[in-house]
Amino acid sequence: MKPFHWESTHGNFGDDLNLWLWDFLLPGLRNVHEETLLVGVGTVLNTLILPLEGRKLVIGSGFGYGSLPDMSDRNLWDIRSVRGPLTAEKVGLPQDMGIIDPAVMVTEMPEFKNLPKSGRRTFVPHWESAAAGLWPEICKTVGLSYLDPRGEAKAVIREIATSELIVAESMHGAILADAFRVPWIAVSTSRSINSFKWNDWARSLGVTYAPKHVPVSTRAEAIAKGARFWGVGFERNEQAAEELEKRREGETVVADPEQTTLRVMAKQALAVPSALALWQASKGKPQLSSDAALAARKERFMAVIDGVRRDYF
Repeated sequence: MKPFHWESTHGNFGDDLNLWLWDFLLPGLRNVHEETLLVGVGTVLNTLILPLEGRKLVIGSGFGYGSLPDMSDRNLWDIRSVRGPLTAEKVGLPQDMGIIDPAVMVTEMPEFKNLPKSGRRTFVPHWESAAAGLWPEICKTVGLSYLDPRGEAKAVIREIATSELIVAESMHGAILADAFRVPWIAVSTSRSINSFKWNDWARSLGVTYAPKHVPVSTRAEAIAKGARFWGVGFERNEQAAEELEKRREGETVVADPEQTTLRVMAKQALAVPSALALWQASKGKPQLSSDAALAARKERFMAVIDGVRRDYF
């Protein structure tokens, strides 16, 4: 059995934890049922991402983009659970099969237990914001620590787990914060943020997705997302998003010979509304699911894992 990993060109810690989480939850899975693809963490239940051929075991995946594959043949699709009630409804499953995003089980891994708190208040943007925005610089001005979601998954998760507050545009930033009992505040910079998947997870735990709006920080970010910047609307440009992604790696912007000091200052001035909105959002009332709700969902998820162990091992 092989865990499915949607390997994006930009990197995304929420997708990348599929590389090792399932080896913890189902030790030895790679030595059994070679014909089966384990479809786990991520918004991957669509025809563009999943391979058409082969047998699939679905544990906790979500819908949110594109079109659902035909999952009616139970000889090819063994669906044990999905991320939340909205995905369950979309797939045609009983709502109680929408249990939880499997990423919450990271907290049970020994290497993530009893981590010391850093006291940081941390902003985790969506990967598109990280690729095209001025967010590392903005975070410095508003007293937040910046965490790039495209970083190495375990390092990103440790930063989330040890923070005292997470301001999250990244959904898995909020999911992991909630799982580690770190209060979180949701923000959104554009309509390209997928509210279906957020609400799918939020409803599984009885929390509310009501993101604070934060304007995009650069014209390039507006072009990549199809957002407004200083009153000018832009259509989403996929090619621009890809090019911007290549120009950034982590917090370091690739040097541009045309970036004069004056131009940098102008960009920072234009990002002031973004900085103000992010600062205001960070002062809002954070959320956290109840201990009882999270524990109950994790218990139900582990019952699913126990069933998979009985049937496949």
